[in-house]
Amino acid sequence: MASTTSESHAMAKKGGIELFSPKYFAACAMGGTIACGPTHTSVTPLDLVKCRRQVDPSIYTSNISAWRSIFAKEGLRGVFFGWAPTAVGYSLQGANKYGFYEVFKYYYGEKLFPNANKTVVYLGASASAEFLADIALCPFEAVKVRMQTTLPPYASSLREGWTKVTAKEGLGGLYKGLYPLWGRQIPYTMVKFATFETTVNQIYKTLGSPKESYNALQQTGVSFLGGYIAGIGCAVISHPADVMVSKLNADRQPGESGGKAMSRIYGNIGFRGLWNGLPVRIAMIGTLTAFQWLIYDSFKVSIGLPTTGGH
Repeated sequence: MASTTSESHAMAKKGGIELFSPKYFAACAMGGTIACGPTHTSVTPLDLVKCRRQVDPSIYTSNISAWRSIFAKEGLRGVFFGWAPTAVGYSLQGANKYGFYEVFKYYYGEKLFPNANKTVVYLGASASAEFLADIALCPFEAVKVRMQTTLPPYASSLREGWTKVTAKEGLGGLYKGLYPLWGRQIPYTMVKFATFETTVNQIYKTLGSPKESYNALQQTGVSFLGGYIAGIGCAVISHPADVMVSKLNADRQPGESGGKAMSRIYGNIGFRGLWNGLPVRIAMIGTLTAFQWLIYDSFKVSIGLPTTGGH
């Protein structure tokens, strides 16, 4: 990977931000915030129905009927119920995920293991970044899932949900889903970043010209396509853990260990139940991932930095 460093440095000079400097990593974190916070918030209606159907498959007959029912009873606010913890949580997660991915990719690939296989570097960097990002996300995900999967709702706002959880269970209550969240998000992010980088490299190889020969619009178009392909893989590999996170946050008993709770829940829903809501999640995550990469790389281009991958 070291052979790409001088080329990348030259590309970044026009924006006044030196690659791999603290300012560069901060810019990547900002790009991650912009890419993840708004996109996750925009699909709150899909996430709301997905989470409820994961916990209770019989609650709605279809996604359309679910939205009609919710809108008829609660209006648009009900359709976007849970947007606040989603916006805050995934903004923080995005900053840490993308920012630390660039940090770890640089240090693993350029400093510690310069001769390592690129895919191994992508996998290691993304896993390390997601480990940290989930610590920031977990409290907000816990509140969001409780708000969205309980009827009547556990809380009507992020502040109320946070207060109720900490008053009853302490700060630990906000992190009781951390292990399954790692189990869902770390494989998800490893697939997201490694597949994206590999796909983008393959697209440019198929096109037959180096990335630098294409304009910014064409490069971000490649980012969008690579992101969508990566998103499909992300959705499939992480879905069983996503179902378990929803179930744990909604149905774990006070004092019950994580292992015991997961065994009890699996006994109730079986292997088939781990795949409830998968088609919706593929549509949601595929689109979400594509737009996240498009936004992230568009932001990088706007401040004079090169798009991700394709070296």
